[in-house]
Amino acid sequence: MVSNGLSQSNRNPTDFLREEYEALVDQELDWRLRTLQGPSTTRCIVDGKEVLMLCSNNYLGLSTHPKLKDAAIKSIKKYGVGSGSVRSIAGNMDLHIELEERLAKFKNAEASLMYTSGFTANSGLIPQLVGKEDIIISDELNHGSIIDGVRLSVAERAIYKHRDVADLEKVLNEAENHDPPYRRILIITDGVFSMDGDIAPLDEIVEEAEKHGAMVYVDDAHGEAVLGDGGRGIVSHFHLDHTRVHVEMGTFSKAFGVIGGHISGSRDLINFAYNKSRTWLLTASHPPPVVAACIAAIDVLEKEPQHVKTLWDNTNYFKKGLLDLGFNIGNSETPIMPVIIGENAVAKEFSQKLYDEGVFALPIIFPMVPKGYARIRTIMNSALTEQDLDDALSAFEKVGKELQVI
Repeated sequence: MVSNGLSQSNRNPTDFLREEYEALVDQELDWRLRTLQGPSTTRCIVDGKEVLMLCSNNYLGLSTHPKLKDAAIKSIKKYGVGSGSVRSIAGNMDLHIELEERLAKFKNAEASLMYTSGFTANSGLIPQLVGKEDIIISDELNHGSIIDGVRLSVAERAIYKHRDVADLEKVLNEAENHDPPYRRILIITDGVFSMDGDIAPLDEIVEEAEKHGAMVYVDDAHGEAVLGDGGRGIVSHFHLDHTRVHVEMGTFSKAFGVIGGHISGSRDLINFAYNKSRTWLLTASHPPPVVAACIAAIDVLEKEPQHVKTLWDNTNYFKKGLLDLGFNIGNSETPIMPVIIGENAVAKEFSQKLYDEGVFALPIIFPMVPKGYARIRTIMNSALTEQDLDDALSAFEKVGKELQVI
């Protein structure tokens, strides 16, 4: 076979890497990373410039909380900086067990299990819950880690319209009447959708699931330490429990301020997961300082409820400010507020001009969101002051008028 005058054997087999990257650059779809020079705080240094941080998932500012830093330092002195193994062999430290027991208690669950990340929780557990005789039913706007977990499974799959319980019911009816009958039905949804900041109607989803004997799996990465009683998440928010929501997945890398994924539910779920989920079985366990900081984060949530309250105070203040200025923030119900701009190029220019004004907020563009719905995604933080929020709103107003968005 000849390609561009060269035999296939004479071509560099990795040429496609540059070609595909350059195609992304030509379409302005490539990621251009900025550098955070110091801690993730509300006033931080990005590419040498002091800016207001409005795009971090560090909702409660816990990544620099003194109690978390102190716990991490003390654990290094006692345990060192690594666990030395996967947990199924020699890396199962008493700290890991303590964290899971604390998390289960916090979540009002029988048991919890820590993964290295939220992504590995979804990609490692979903394919084990269902097989070729089963079906997964997924919200059309679910996170990429859910999509990859679904793709790794051999189960059949179906999609229901975003947050549309009537459409879910239709898909469930079709699944129940399938011939031959499915062995298991698994419904998966994000709790808080990261691009729009809206919340899944989990209570209604559970009701539909129970009519059809389906399992319910919720990815609560952006609801953890944000929604529910004291930040306990979406299951708490809707006054549900783990007899009805069978898998509650979450992450320590956002509002908890550290890193790591986890699941909570029945003891049967946890026993199943750590025996069947290869992303847990075959990945080295978290280092002691990370685990200790996660335990400290739970302590802070239990003893310092003001962080969650302030997060919502800031959310309501900033949301009102954006709406009063005439910005479109879609259907946001949470501290994630998308400022919908429209075209990719305008959203990128808007972000750059905000940076010039001292506000760091990134554009989210196609294909991450539909064409015509490019946006600046802002995320609130409990450590932001009212002056910080006013400064940010002033920058949005100036840039919005200059680019004729408002």
